Amino acid sequence: MLISGASKREVCVFPQQLQLCGGRLQQPQRRRGPGSTSGVQGGVEWMRKLAFRYRRLKEIYNSYKSNVGGLLSPLKREMLLRLQADIENMTDAWLSTALKSLLLIQSRGRCVNVLVTTTQLVPALAKVLLYGLGDIFPIENIYSATKIGKESCFERIVSRFGKKVTYVVIGDGRDEEFAAKQHNMPFWRISTHADLASLHQALELDFL
Repeated sequence: MLISGASKREVCVFPQQLQLCGGRLQQPQRRRGPGSTSGVQGGVEWMRKLAFRYRRLKEIYNSYKSNVGGLLSPLKREMLLRLQADIENMTDAWLSTALKSLLLIQSRGRCVNVLVTTTQLVPALAKVLLYGLGDIFPIENIYSATKIGKESCFERIVSRFGKKVTYVVIGDGRDEEFAAKQHNMPFWRISTHADLASLHQALELDFL
């Protein structure tokens, strides 16, 4: 998703985002009697664990977003590089072609890239790092729609950035297209390399 006119000083409540957009940590169920405070205490403890978990994820993500190889042994780094090269060859440079548009969006002063995925949050972060997109997508701009769906994630994004900015949804699925229509956002479908080339051209000419 491309958001134009967004403030870079935006603040996101990380634990809330994790809770609503696909984190696996579950709040414990407790039996509570009349006047019991155990439920409140349990909820506070759960939120503390959630906040700690997200801080740790953010720390790891930000430390290695520009160098995922730092998390791997020399042998596995070499395997990753070979795998990335093989993927580029097999997909006719799909990733590097898409990266041109993402970098162009990122270079604009008041535009940001936001990723909405149906993958659970932790695996999604790992995928972003492995594909070398950590610098493109700040961790606070990655939303998992596993539990709540893409439309609800879009609602969270609009609530965060506001309605006075321009949103452009880029994707290939019906879910994101439907969610985009529900929020009156333009949808740019990507199915082929020609679609990627057209997107980059539209960005270069400031049509988007």
